[in-house]
Amino acid sequence: MSFKTRRSFSPWAALALIAIAEILTLSVWFSASVVSSPLAHLWHLNSIEVALLTASVQLGFVIGAVVSSLTGAADRFNARRVFSIGAASGAAVNVLFIVSGSWEIGILLRLLTGAAMVGVYPVAVKLVTQWSPARRGTAVGVLVGALTLGSALPHLILFLGVHAPWQSILVASSVLALLGAGIVALLLPDPPNETRRALSKISLVSLRSVLANKAAMLANYGYFGHMWELYAMWTWFPAFVYASFVIHGDQRGATATASVIGFLAIGVAGAIGSLTGGVLADKFGRTAIAGAAMAMSGLCALAIGVAYGGSPWVVIVIGMVWGFAVIADSAQFSAAVTELSAPEYVGTALTLQTAIGFLITIFSINLIAVLKDLIGWQWAFVSLSVGPFLGIYAMLRLRASAASIVMANGKR
Repeated sequence: MSFKTRRSFSPWAALALIAIAEILTLSVWFSASVVSSPLAHLWHLNSIEVALLTASVQLGFVIGAVVSSLTGAADRFNARRVFSIGAASGAAVNVLFIVSGSWEIGILLRLLTGAAMVGVYPVAVKLVTQWSPARRGTAVGVLVGALTLGSALPHLILFLGVHAPWQSILVASSVLALLGAGIVALLLPDPPNETRRALSKISLVSLRSVLANKAAMLANYGYFGHMWELYAMWTWFPAFVYASFVIHGDQRGATATASVIGFLAIGVAGAIGSLTGGVLADKFGRTAIAGAAMAMSGLCALAIGVAYGGSPWVVIVIGMVWGFAVIADSAQFSAAVTELSAPEYVGTALTLQTAIGFLITIFSINLIAVLKDLIGWQWAFVSLSVGPFLGIYAMLRLRASAASIVMANGKR
């Protein structure tokens, strides 16, 4: 595609294509997690081993992100190609899970799935900020909403095919990921202001530059608190709903009901929260909206256990509010890092942010697996509230920093 054509391509059209590709591709993330019940029966898994089906994807993402950060790959190569290769690779290893034959090989394949996603989400954030530099909060909010819908998509697939073999969930998500790769490779042009560093020897210059940026690191600290809560909630909320409904006496159709509520709370409410948070942050400031969202989600983590075993409607309402709030702040941490970092290091900064953030999720996901058995569902989610409240402190520090004036056109 010529430079002239790229210049005339609408940023909103680019955002739409990237978001659709993100929805389709991220469906591989929880594809094995949503069929954990038949896998637990097939492979005789305990709660910790079930949790590792998700945590291994996080670990694979972390390993891949560390390699990407050290090499500066996200800033060296064409972003569209990196995305397309990552999405296609994720589709391939995801579908191979069907023939893994054992938990150990399955975990290895989930690790590779996570590693492939390093080429998808951080790179997509870089692409949308290059296409929409003036409204980064809104643009990244749309993208995080796409990530949320994509992550929840396997729950919808499971609901629609609740009696279908578990293998069909993985096949469907792999096909969707291939479609996502094709959209970015064939329909999306390179951004007109693409920034790329020349190839050179592997060095730590990029990483040192990011770590020395105090304002960007405060944005990262907020993100780390957010991530302590996010993926543990996404992983375990459908199981919480199922267990709560069974205790309440609604055993018939509990699996399908938990799947559709999980999709609505995580995917639909989350997507609305991401978009709303992005629009409000561009208008009122990143730290203000991120702090408010974390306060709301932290309170939901404290309150949801009280509803356990009670009225299904109370569980649903709190879950929908939690699904909205738990992701409403996410885009602002990424947008802030792109604003606070030097342009030539944005890809590395985003990859480092997500690497540490996803490493944290491994601990919180497994912590819930332990706590639900030790102290019950009533209290297990309380532990997640620590993250957002620590994140609020980081946002207050960032707001007081002089460097924060560059965020959201001076709205901090």
